[in-house]
Amino acid sequence: MRLVTIGLAVVLAASVAMLPACKRHAGAPGESKPGKLVSEVLMSNPHAAGQLISGFHSMENGAWRWTEKEFAISLLRPPQARQKGAVLSVRLTIPPVTIERLQTISLAASIHGTPLDPETYSAPGNYVYRRAVPAALLTDDPVRVDFALDKVIPPTGPDIRNLGIVVLAIGLSPQ
Repeated sequence: MRLVTIGLAVVLAASVAMLPACKRHAGAPGESKPGKLVSEVLMSNPHAAGQLISGFHSMENGAWRWTEKEFAISLLRPPQARQKGAVLSVRLTIPPVTIERLQTISLAASIHGTPLDPETYSAPGNYVYRRAVPAALLTDDPVRVDFALDKVIPPTGPDIRNLGIVVLAIGLSPQ
């Protein structure tokens, strides 16, 4: 029995000694562990909730979040973005109720106070808001991105939230 215990201790010690040489699996985009920043935040990932700075409502159906009129997120700067720039992407849904109540809704983003072109949606559906971000705006790591909608659905009935758009993911990817 003592020989088995010593043998297990030797195997465990050898395994621990080899850990620094092992490569970590990066995981799928948007996956993260608690406290680890990512460059793409999936709203379905509870570990990335710490990157949601403001203006996001609770996760719904384990997959998405409503926003308020203004919302902000912190994203890990992608490799080489400081030299080459990056692409900001927001995967979003405009629900039918939004168009029924508001007719249109416009989304705009800014980094360091520099606005990126807005986009206006006039039909329900799934969309990707995509904008090139110049390298000059990507000096910080993490990168704070601020968003603003021109209007939201005001609170109605028992729901006391202002409802903007439904967001599935927000990310910065290499140019």
